[in-house]
Amino acid sequence: MAWRYDQLVSSRPEVTMAQRKRRLVSDELSEAALQLLASKGFDAVTIDEIATTAGVSKRTFFRYFASKEDVVVQFLADMGVGVRAELAARPLGEQPSVALRHAVRVPMAACAGHSDKALRVVQLILRTPALRARFLERQDQWRDDLAAEVAQRLGLDPGTDLYPRLAAGMALTAFDTVLQRWSDSDGAEDPADLTDRAFATIAPALDAVE
Repeated sequence: MAWRYDQLVSSRPEVTMAQRKRRLVSDELSEAALQLLASKGFDAVTIDEIATTAGVSKRTFFRYFASKEDVVVQFLADMGVGVRAELAARPLGEQPSVALRHAVRVPMAACAGHSDKALRVVQLILRTPALRARFLERQDQWRDDLAAEVAQRLGLDPGTDLYPRLAAGMALTAFDTVLQRWSDSDGAEDPADLTDRAFATIAPALDAVE
């Protein structure tokens, strides 16, 4: 079964049987896609092949994913949701740089704990233009969600204050930079350590909020 970030977070609420079944099918589709893409390349694999390998119909595939790109990018989409959840759980008195660093560090540490699978997916996404483009589209939504969370923590108005979106953008740039560096090193560098180093660089700007 494919690994997912949300399976590692013990604080998530109990899922229903229907949710568990849906997650199982989603994971099987992701695993089938990764196996095919690793052996044949992104452009050579069809949705029909992915569905057949996973043992489901093409119609079932489209109930879970809108495209071939989405079935792979979902891996990192889960991480983006996790970043906001982790930020919401941080103590309100923390400096923004500390809270955001911890929020990004948790999913990055999870990558390190499942480095073989996670690295394969990250490299596939970052090295395939179509997947990279879809991943950047997802990040636009993460930025809005993270900015809303930052604004709520600090009592700012995300519609008029510049800081929330700028802070969210800096945090996600750090996230993206760490993923790229980890991918380029073929997993040799520690994602958690890279995250700490990235946030040490941007901390003065993050903590300059009035």
